[in-house]
Amino acid sequence: MLQFLIEIILFRYKLLQTCFMRTIVWIFLLLYNFFYLPQCNEQSQMKKFTTYLILVICMIVISCSRNEFIPQEGDIVFCVAESSAMSDAIVAATAKQNDLQYDHVAIFVTVDNMAFVIEASTKKGVVYTEWSEFLDAATKINDNPGIVVMRPENNIDMDKVIESAKGHIGEPYDWSFRPDNGKMYCSELIYECYVNDDGTHLFNTKPMNFRDEEGNMPLFWIELFEKSGESIPEGVYGTNPNDMSKEPFLKEVHRYF
Repeated sequence: MLQFLIEIILFRYKLLQTCFMRTIVWIFLLLYNFFYLPQCNEQSQMKKFTTYLILVICMIVISCSRNEFIPQEGDIVFCVAESSAMSDAIVAATAKQNDLQYDHVAIFVTVDNMAFVIEASTKKGVVYTEWSEFLDAATKINDNPGIVVMRPENNIDMDKVIESAKGHIGEPYDWSFRPDNGKMYCSELIYECYVNDDGTHLFNTKPMNFRDEEGNMPLFWIELFEKSGESIPEGVYGTNPNDMSKEPFLKEVHRYF
């Protein structure tokens, strides 16, 4: 039981976020069980060691699965759309047939060597979210997170990108989907943070469309803006995860599914 208690403690304090760290812990536990636990006769001890070695190898293999890919700072993380009223409305208005459909996007960062994203969350506004929590919350595809990591190939100052993103922490979610109002929706955060050296934005904006392929306005948008007392910002220039993902300067570097 000791090994599992140690793992729980280390996971609690986010010390097992990498395959390397988990491998070190399991090797330590293997040596501990072999050298420091009460000794049996030589045959029993060797049988015990072999059994535990097999267990450790299995745990390392599981721990070092494809989900262990860690993005670079400034990588852009796209979430495959799940089924919800808001996601369905976003996808209906922005997705193209036969493409992966995204309903959320975030920026990968590290803080004190621990992995996070900075995201504009509908529930919390602009926040840090632990990478493991972000992966766990993603739509599952074949039991793996529906996450795609993309990287700008442009020569952009990522330090400035991250600093800009951090400057938006604490801002509320932008349910108005309008620019320059002190609020942020997910792709708006990306747009505002990725800026070239000359001050121009890396990503393009376009007149926003909230209608589905048949030209109908989804009930979600009608009810949302009726509650806020605002008009639907149809035609206002803005962004969305699906259009962002198709920018030619983005290179897909990993899929978790």
